[in-house]
Amino acid sequence: MALSFALSAVAFVAPLTPATTQLRADSPMMLKSQALPFIDAPPKLDGTMAGDVGFDPLSLSEAYNIKYLREAELKHGRICMLALVGFLSVDLGLLAPGAPKVSSLLAHDVTVKSGHMLLLLFTVAIFESLSYNAIAEMMSGETDREPGDYCLDPYNWAAGNKRKRMQESEIVHCRLAMMAFSGMVTQSALKEIAFPYY
Repeated sequence: MALSFALSAVAFVAPLTPATTQLRADSPMMLKSQALPFIDAPPKLDGTMAGDVGFDPLSLSEAYNIKYLREAELKHGRICMLALVGFLSVDLGLLAPGAPKVSSLLAHDVTVKSGHMLLLLFTVAIFESLSYNAIAEMMSGETDREPGDYCLDPYNWAAGNKRKRMQESEIVHCRLAMMAFSGMVTQSALKEIAFPYY
């Protein structure tokens, strides 16, 4: 019995390490994501772009050019800001002259049948084709153009120190508009109701 107590006491004592044993060096710490603090920030999301908080759970920044992704995010966000206002305006009764009196949800089907959606498609295609050259030059490195910059600041409102703050504001509003528009359309379609969508 005494022998088993002695052996169990010895089992809990850590062995002495020889003086020549080198302990493992600390591994370098990766920068943590601000959006998801329990994971490492993606290497290409280093905080230099406005609104970059290291949120990339699908690792898209590793698969695609980060400038192209930001260009697409800004473009879709700007379109959603316009779409949000348009969707609400139609549901609140503001209609263009000659427009049919239907809800925003049904407007798509009505304009497809009447052929007006084709006109809108060609208008969007013209603007897309005009912007393609600037995007291609940006991605190839021929210019130092920032994603989403079409030189549409004739009054220099975003000059100097205000530029970073305005870029942060725009990307936050873009992201909010994309979420709000998708939620608004989904709620309208699920319940088949107009404004206020609940």
